[in-house]
Parts: sequence; C-alpha cells; structure tokens
Amino acid sequence: MAVAVFFLHAPIDAGSFAYLLPLVGFAGGFLTAALIYILSYSRSEGLQPIKLVLMGIGSSMALSGLMIFIISSSDRQKYEFIAKWLAGNIWGTDWPYLSALAPWLVILIPYVLYKSGVLNLLALSDHVTVGVGVRLQRERLGLIIAAVALASAAVSVTGAIAFIGLMAPHIAKSLVGPRHQMYIPVALLLGGWLLTLADLIGHHIVGPDGVPAGIMVALIGAAIRF
Repeated sequence: MAVAVFFLHAPIDAGSFAYLLPLVGFAGGFLTAALIYILSYSRSEGLQPIKLVLMGIGSSMALSGLMIFIISSSDRQKYEFIAKWLAGNIWGTDWPYLSALAPWLVILIPYVLYKSGVLNLLALSDHVTVGVGVRLQRERLGLIIAAVALASAAVSVTGAIAFIGLMAPHIAKSLVGPRHQMYIPVALLLGGWLLTLADLIGHHIVGPDGVPAGIMVALIGAAIRF
C-alpha cells in the first residue's frame, strides 16, 4: 500500500523514483510489522506465533481493501500500472531498479546467513533459547526487521508475488533439512529459479505482454501443493 500511495501521489521526478521505492516499501512494511508484533505480543507468554500469523493475515486483507479504495480514485493510466504491479508483473528490470535493490541484498543477506546459528536456536522453545544464552527479544527483533526489509525491497520492484515465500523455504527444507546454514541458500536459489520459470512461462502463453509472473507462480504453487 505504501508503494501504491507513493506512486499515485508523490511529486517526484522519474530519475529518483527507482531509488526511493525500496525505502518507501520498507517504511510501510516496518510500520505494518510493528503493529502486527505489538498485537501478537503478550507480557505473560511473549510472542505467540499462531497469533502472529493470524494478525498478519488480517492486516494483509485490511490493507488490500484500503489500497483498492485508494487506487480506485486515481487516473486510468496509473490504475492500470498499479493493477499489473499487484498481479506480480516484473517491471523493475532496468539498471536503476537493480541498483536500488542491490544494497539491500548485499547487506542483509550476509547478515541473515551470519545469524543462521541463532535462527536454529530460535526454532526451539523460548525457555531453551534463553537458557543457552541467546538474547531472545533482541535477536528476534533484528531478524524480523531484516526479513521485513528484504521482503519490502523485493516487492517494491517485482510486485506482489506471495507464493515464492511459501514454496521456496518449504521445498528447500524438505531437500536439505531444517538447519538454516543449509536451507536458506537453497531457498534463495529456488525462489529465483521459480520466479524465472514463472515469468518465462507467462511470457510464452499469451502475447505480447503475457501473464504476470505472480499469477503463474500462484498456479505453479497450487499444482505443487496439490
């Protein structure tokens, strides 16, 4: 929603548009994640994963409805662009967009890989994690912020391609096991391959614009799940 509002209403020139997109996406993602985290946290029980997921789903639906309301009042050309972006149309393929996305990947992916051992411990119960000396809240918040930043930066350039985040980690975990040192790199590669395959298939089904990659990823994900 933050990217849509920014695109529709921000008075900017085309030269700075690409470089501001990841920042705008992160700002919206961070505010949403903070709200979800606060609503899912309990002083007596800490962070509750099930409640976190449910709050995330509810927030996603609420923001989607609000975004539709906002873009419905925009002019036709901008509405068509936002509609394609929401469908997961990979549009930011020029060098300015790649340059804008690169720093987020170069900094945050090594950070997440460096924290693989902590992620293994966080998969255990909170009592065990604290017992082995992990600063639970500090590490969890840092990794959540990194995840939000990576997701926001990627979505700001590629659009909403939700099934990649559902398929790639689970396929990777089934191939190499639950150790984060192994399955995070495999999940990164699988996600890229799935997106490339979906985009390639979509461009050869109908022309000239083809089917957006987000729709093809959803179809592939549904077939794999079935």
